[in-house]
Formats: sequence, C-alpha cells, structure tokens
Amino acid sequence: MDPMLSSSKPSMGTCRPDLRRMVKPGDHIFVISGSRGRTIPQYVIGGMQIDKKLDDQLEALRHRPENAVRFEGTQRAGNIIALPDGTQHPLDDHDKRDREKFESRIKNYILGKNPVMLVTPKEVEIGRDRSVGILSNIFDVPGHRMQQVVGRGRKLSHAQVDQLLRALDDIKREARS
Repeated sequence: MDPMLSSSKPSMGTCRPDLRRMVKPGDHIFVISGSRGRTIPQYVIGGMQIDKKLDDQLEALRHRPENAVRFEGTQRAGNIIALPDGTQHPLDDHDKRDREKFESRIKNYILGKNPVMLVTPKEVEIGRDRSVGILSNIFDVPGHRMQQVVGRGRKLSHAQVDQLLRALDDIKREARS
C-alpha cells in the first residue's frame, strides 16, 4: 500500500512520482480515498509531514527493509518495489516490461513523520461525511463531490495544512466520544 500512513514510520514510495519529485522536507502530503461510485463519498484518509527524501528505493531498502513489498494473507503490503540488486520485485506487476517507468517509480522515496490517519470505522464514517465540506471551506471552492473541490496535486498553504490537520484531529476526537 502506498503511501503507508498507519505506522509510526510513514513513507511513500511508488505512488505519484511527480509529486514525490516536487515535495521537500517540511512539506505535507495528504491522501484522499479512491472513488467507489457516487454512493460512497471519498474522504481524506490522512497525511504526513515529509521528514527526508531518499534518492531511490535501494537506499530506502537499507533504511526500511520492513517496507519491501509482500503479501500478508491476501492483502498487499509494503511500498518498496526494488530488490537489493536494483531489479523490479516480482510481486510488483506494474509496467513489467518498461524499465524506464520502473526507474522513475523508484526515485524520491519519502520518509515521513507526524502521521495522521482516519482508521476506525467511526472515524472513516465521519470523514466520508465531512471531507468534501472541509476541503471546500479550506480551498474556498464550492462543490458536493471531491472532484469538484480538489484538483490532482493541489498545493496547500501552511495555514491550509494547519486547518486540515485540525479538522482531522477533530474527527478523531469526535469519533472517540
């Protein structure tokens, strides 16, 4: 799974090479769930602050060998798709014949810190109910669906990051009570 937000050592390794190339330490990355049709609202899953950017996944494998791609039961886990010899892991079935795409996917591995993630069923439920409204307010863009409010790779100001972090903390606090 990529990015990996649920651990105390969040990371991002294969998803959005363009975004991983642009961010720098201190920036934040937030993740929105994928679309599951109009009846199931998308939500802000969580985010992390960028701690370090490693050149590639070979360096990442030395820092976080536990993040090597693997299966836990039927669930894919891990976000390092390079083997120690620099070849593509056999469990990564993305662009098997395109070495150039593989090379771009393994660059700029992100080590994160300060992760926040909506995890419990109640947190996810509240997140699905409120995320579009929260982002609509933060970006001052009207809309009733995520696609209307958020563009791909939208950049947030420091104030907007703080607003979103507070909103996620509020959701987690409300879900506990």
